[in-house]
Amino acid sequence: VPLGLGSGSAPAHPLKHLSAPRNRPEGKVLETVGVFEAPKQHGKYETGQLFLHSVFGYRGIVLFPWQARLYDRDVASPVTEKSENAAGHGSKEVKGKTHTYYQVLIDARDCPHISQRSQTEAVTFLANHDDSRALYAIPGLDYVSHEDILPYSSTDQVPIQHELFERFLLYDQTKVPPFVARDTLCAWQEKNHPWLELSDVHRETTENIRVTVIPFYMGMREAQNSHVYWWRYCIRLENLDSEVVQLRERHWRIFSLSGTLETVRGRGVVGREPVLSKEQPAFQYSSHVSLQASSGHMWGTFRFERPDGSHFDVRIPPFSLESNKDEKTPPSGLHW
Repeated sequence: VPLGLGSGSAPAHPLKHLSAPRNRPEGKVLETVGVFEAPKQHGKYETGQLFLHSVFGYRGIVLFPWQARLYDRDVASPVTEKSENAAGHGSKEVKGKTHTYYQVLIDARDCPHISQRSQTEAVTFLANHDDSRALYAIPGLDYVSHEDILPYSSTDQVPIQHELFERFLLYDQTKVPPFVARDTLCAWQEKNHPWLELSDVHRETTENIRVTVIPFYMGMREAQNSHVYWWRYCIRLENLDSEVVQLRERHWRIFSLSGTLETVRGRGVVGREPVLSKEQPAFQYSSHVSLQASSGHMWGTFRFERPDGSHFDVRIPPFSLESNKDEKTPPSGLHW
């Protein structure tokens, strides 16, 4: 099964994965890495579940689940009247529903091949040192939605290459899946819960382009007698149609509780103008934003171009930027 599996049809057995042998770097062969299992329609995947990401094609392993609130603007709510909110833009009242996401490790061998993502880390945080302006990241740590997981099993005792794999998981052949959480994983999850927790996910589709946004609060900095609050937001763009489109521009509105409204326009995103096609339907990136207030919200549009040169705008669902009431201390146990 090649990289970039679609999630539509049931995959074939056994699971084969694209890899480049060291002695023949220009050649690409398919290696058997395990056997596919039936995806779970209901219930959660357990700690230690191996999987292929259905969109980005990488191998990974589940560390633990999160319960997120998904605000899906594609689902019609009983009240669809539009209202003007404080930021002055119309929005439908959307109720959040609980949805399962997973904290996972990405196989380091696959990171260089995930071309449709600008980063392979999903956790960043500010250093808690007065003299430091550093932004730290945990490489190969990701959040994956339940429906993006294609589960498989393997007889390999170390099927995932990641520096945290053997620190967090223990092989136990009597268990299913045969990888169980070490005490270090449980302690790390408990201690770093505020940094890792994924709480809100926002989603909206315009003309078959679905935009998913996940904001994370990263912490507060003191600068020139004022407080600056920082967030990271992760955005996934998905083409649900067969027509090839290319992202050309972004247009953001950023509202701060301090009363400021900022407009940001620019070419592409993170220096790229990704093409979304049937073969590579999704692109994901992350960026950061700071406010002089402890909360605010963002919304906007992405301008896409069709093959005939015409353009259309895709809505970015409004999402709130909230700071945690208790100021976070940076994650512990990351610098082994």
